Amino acid sequence: MTFVITSPCIGVKDASCVEACPVDAIHDADETYLIDPDTCIDCGACEPVCPVTAIFQDEFVPESEQGWIEKNVAFYRK
Repeated sequence: MTFVITSPCIGVKDASCVEACPVDAIHDADETYLIDPDTCIDCGACEPVCPVTAIFQDEFVPESEQGWIEKNVAFYRK
């Protein structure tokens, strides 16, 4: 399990999640931030600080946001 940033982050990019992450797993991906699934330690520190409720555990990503799981993974596989 890992955490995933979804579409509500687009254009907001508050960065509270970046500051909360103890392992530096969240990085700028132009229009949004994304979480490196290989670095994320599943601590959940990022989720409650997100002002737009864009962060979910991968198994709880809403159906309409499922494509963001792959977007997070693909960004770090480049």
